[in-house]
Amino acid sequence: MRIIVTGQVGLDKKPYLNEVAALAAAREGGGGSAGLHIYHIGDMMYREAPDVPPGRILDLPLARLNSLRRAVMRDVISDMHRHRHVLINTHATFRWKHGLFSAFDFDQLAAFSADLYITMVDNIESIHQRMVRDHELEHSLKDLMVWREEEILATEICARAHVLSQSPDAIANGTQAPAPKFFVLSRGRKTSTAETLYRLIFRPGMKKVYPSFPMTHVVDQPDVLAEVDAFRAAMAEKFITFDPGDVDEKILADQASIAARHGQLFIEIPALPTPGPGSGLDVAAAALPPAYKLAVREVLDIAGDIDGQIYARDFILVRQSDMIVSYIPELPNGKPGLSSGVERELQHAHEHGKNVFVIWKPKKDPSPFVTQTANKVFPSVAEALKYFDQKGFFSQHDLFGS
Repeated sequence: MRIIVTGQVGLDKKPYLNEVAALAAAREGGGGSAGLHIYHIGDMMYREAPDVPPGRILDLPLARLNSLRRAVMRDVISDMHRHRHVLINTHATFRWKHGLFSAFDFDQLAAFSADLYITMVDNIESIHQRMVRDHELEHSLKDLMVWREEEILATEICARAHVLSQSPDAIANGTQAPAPKFFVLSRGRKTSTAETLYRLIFRPGMKKVYPSFPMTHVVDQPDVLAEVDAFRAAMAEKFITFDPGDVDEKILADQASIAARHGQLFIEIPALPTPGPGSGLDVAAAALPPAYKLAVREVLDIAGDIDGQIYARDFILVRQSDMIVSYIPELPNGKPGLSSGVERELQHAHEHGKNVFVIWKPKKDPSPFVTQTANKVFPSVAEALKYFDQKGFFSQHDLFGS
């Protein structure tokens, strides 16, 4: 398996991907050729250019930067055949002092011939904190939002351009290599999604599920939230899941709106944890305060971008899944916790030929707009899991390969 993982600067992908490699080493026969070998392109470029100070490589003239990248990629392509599973940690684009520029060459992508292209994403306030902590680049939250969209689009284009590397004869007679798959994957907020990436690489036969559930409607209802979280955990245990709750910037925008109504100029958000050993950062210097401040005005400036990207990104997650499983709780007033977002997700999945399953908890019967899009409606998570088991939806091997 050959994988390319992209994502904007500020994601801090290296420790996350090393976590995936550690899972592979533990579960795939102790590592070696059966494990996952990772090429961290940034680290390799610094080794290729020892005269460049840490954190300054993107300040180089574009000609030298491109030359360094091509030299490193040649090394990767020469070395990769020694390993069964290889992953390139890189970027698709840079939005830096040179403006916007690409970070790839199609001829080298064709030579690598990836099976998977994955763009990682994270909550924008987390990206911002890491940018302030680790880099000296003036930026706004808007810049980071735009960069994220550019990274997703450029990576998808790279995956789709695979056909350009095939010979005309192979395309004509249908013998071209299978097209690589493209996924968008959040690195996770409260917990790491390294297990998800591990399964995409080493358990590709597992069903991929989009867990759908109300979010902003239940944010102030702890009992309902606990139900929803239990559902999310059950899905994550049995399937490869693309959880929309891993990027929940709508809460950030709502927090800024409330602060603005009270005349507040800043909102406080939890600071990211201090980087641990092996992160490549000075742990003492990188420590952050217990809370981190964001300007209310700057958050409000991206409120429209947040809504637009949620709409587009969640539909991407639906389309890259095999099926959608939606959990509809009963609210304290007895009404169904069915948001307009959940309804649109169900309809989108139905229109794209995905299997649609609904777990309906309210006493009130679901409307035809739910029943007519769903393959089946269940009264509980347990009933849904029982049905999925009977249908053979669960992987036939455990996570340790037995």
